[in-house]
Amino acid sequence: MIVVVTGASGLLGRTVATQLRDAGHEVRTLQRSPSGIEGVRDMQGAITDGDVVGAALAGADGVVHLAAKVSLAGDRGDFHRVNVDGTRVLLDAAQRSGVRRFVQVSSPSVAHTGSSLAGVGADPADPKQVRGEYARTKAQGELLALARNSAELRVVAVRPHLVWGPGDTQLVGRIVARARRGTLPLLNNGTALIDSTYVDNAASGIVAGFDRAEQVAGHSYVITNGEPRPVAELMAGICAAAGVPTPRFSIPAGIATVAGSLVERLWSIRPGRDEPPMTRFLAEQLSTSHWFDQRDTRRDLAWTPEVSIDEGLRRLAAHYGRHSVPTATNG
Repeated sequence: MIVVVTGASGLLGRTVATQLRDAGHEVRTLQRSPSGIEGVRDMQGAITDGDVVGAALAGADGVVHLAAKVSLAGDRGDFHRVNVDGTRVLLDAAQRSGVRRFVQVSSPSVAHTGSSLAGVGADPADPKQVRGEYARTKAQGELLALARNSAELRVVAVRPHLVWGPGDTQLVGRIVARARRGTLPLLNNGTALIDSTYVDNAASGIVAGFDRAEQVAGHSYVITNGEPRPVAELMAGICAAAGVPTPRFSIPAGIATVAGSLVERLWSIRPGRDEPPMTRFLAEQLSTSHWFDQRDTRRDLAWTPEVSIDEGLRRLAAHYGRHSVPTATNG
């Protein structure tokens, strides 16, 4: 098939595009900067540009949509423009071009309303109750995509959770940078139990969603390693792999939530150069459990993760053995 992957300049998007290419598909990528992937047709532009999107999707059979504005803070209009309007532009072009399969890459945060998620499945996306502009607009984007599901365009939503791996500048990069500076706290001693997903597993789960789109269209699935661990343990593993100190202090979640609210107000007036050190959403993510029942995902997508967390950490350590830890990152 001819498959268009949006957002392929990021770690997960590159891995998805590479796996699709290796499976024998003809892959086109669409993002603002070069993807750097050999053997794909690289197209650059914004998913909000109808002409660019139309050209990228011309003659395509399928779309895997990963492009998004991902941040803990920022302008509300920017989130909506990319995560909602961009998804709508892509869906419109897909229908005009006769695309048959559409995978909306979403996030479990679209159903996280602040309380712990323990052993749940893919609850419905809830834009009104979720925390933060990213989660709100991703929830809107997922609902928008699923509403377009039809006999002609088979749509499935896949929600990989806390994706990490070698080369990750988001979760791993920020944990390592803050740990190196001694500014990485635990909340409530890091006892909250959380799922995470090694990048190769997240990508293969998304590809499985694409492969099984005809059978599972109209549904949402959470993708994780299925190995929930306490926040403190996961952070310690990442820090050990990078050779930086593990978190040495803990603060109550309530104090972190209040601090996050204050930081958000300051950021709205004078944004920093990088991510804010704390937000209400981040405080909730670090202090509440969120792990997921994977039985429906594995059965319906005919998928199982191949890389365990421990093996992923070994690969991360090998990566840092070849690459030095950055000396400074804001946030």
